[in-house]
Formats: sequence, structure tokens, C-alpha cells
Amino acid sequence: MQEQYRTVARAGVHEAEINRSRFLCALAPAATEREAQDFIARVRKEHPTASHNCFAYVIGADASVQKASDDGEPGGTAGVPMLQMLMRREVRYTVAVVTRYYGGVKLGAGGLIRAYGGVVGEALDAVGTITRRRFRLATVTVDHQRAGKLENDLRATGRAVRDVRYAEAVTIEVGLPEADVEPFRAWLADTTAGTAGFEVGGEAYGDA
Repeated sequence: MQEQYRTVARAGVHEAEINRSRFLCALAPAATEREAQDFIARVRKEHPTASHNCFAYVIGADASVQKASDDGEPGGTAGVPMLQMLMRREVRYTVAVVTRYYGGVKLGAGGLIRAYGGVVGEALDAVGTITRRRFRLATVTVDHQRAGKLENDLRATGRAVRDVRYAEAVTIEVGLPEADVEPFRAWLADTTAGTAGFEVGGEAYGDA
């Protein structure tokens, strides 16, 4: 697994005008290919009279899924430069749709490549990106008496508390960098006088 990746901070739209053509780049985070396709369909529905709705998306921390479409623009002048911009910026789990309203001036192949790639780059700058790092998920089980203080201690020491569940005992799910698993185990035993349960689970990504 990749140690970290970048993705867009939120969904957003950036608009640019190039030689009288309007270019609107809609960006959104997408956890799956289905989510990316649903977003593309929504943007197309919003702009039914547009000349083109070109798209590119990258899914997977290792960019295992990459798709792009020129949607009627000359081959390789729209979707590919959009995809290249996402890859160059190392952005993952992200979908970009560029809607073009033709303004009567032809841009030529070079102009289209610069326009489509450029507007995605500008949109990434406008919307912003966040880094997500690889974490090991761990489950801490503790009695009700100690739970409140432990949760406060976890947050105070900057640990990523992902979930807290109350039942007969209290279960707290935390995200730990791999290198922190053993030091955390020792810290937990010390803090709870050895009364807390600790179980290491799978891996996930979280905000850095």
C-alpha cells in the first residue's frame, strides 16, 4: 500500500474563459469508480446544452483505475490532458469534469490540450487538496470509569480517534501510524494501569 496520497479537499467548480469559450471544471472526491461515474452523469444533466462534457478520474491510492473521455473533442485533446494533470499533481480518488461552451473561436489541438489541462490545474488550486496517510486501525477496550479520561488523553496527544462505542465496555477505535503501534501499546498499558484491551486490525487512510 502507498504510504500516502492526495485528494481534493471538497467538491467545487472553477470557471475560465479562453478565446470566448467557457470552460467549467467540476471536481469532486470519489471513493469508487461508481461514485465518479455518478458525478459525471450529474454534471452532464446540469449542462445538457454544453458543447462537450469531458472527464477524467483516478481511483485508488496507487492510481489503479484511470479513465478519461474527450466527449467529441479531437482525440487526445481533452480527457488525456485532464488525466495527466491529476496524475502530475499526484491526486487520487478524484473525478474532474470539464464542461465547454463553444464561443465561436477554434483553439486547435495545442490550444485545447492547454485549455483542458490548465483548467483542471486551476480548479485544483482553487478547491485545494489534502494529504491522507496510511494508518493501522486499532481497537481499545476499556471500562466506563476510565473511558472519558482515556478519550480526552487520546485526543490531547493527537491520536486519531475514529469511533467510540458504548456497550458493557467502551470500545475506542484509533488510527495509528505503523511505527506508533508498539509505543502506543506501552503508553496505553501505563495510562490505564494495564486494564485496557488492545487489538490491532487492518489498514486504512486518514487525514494527515
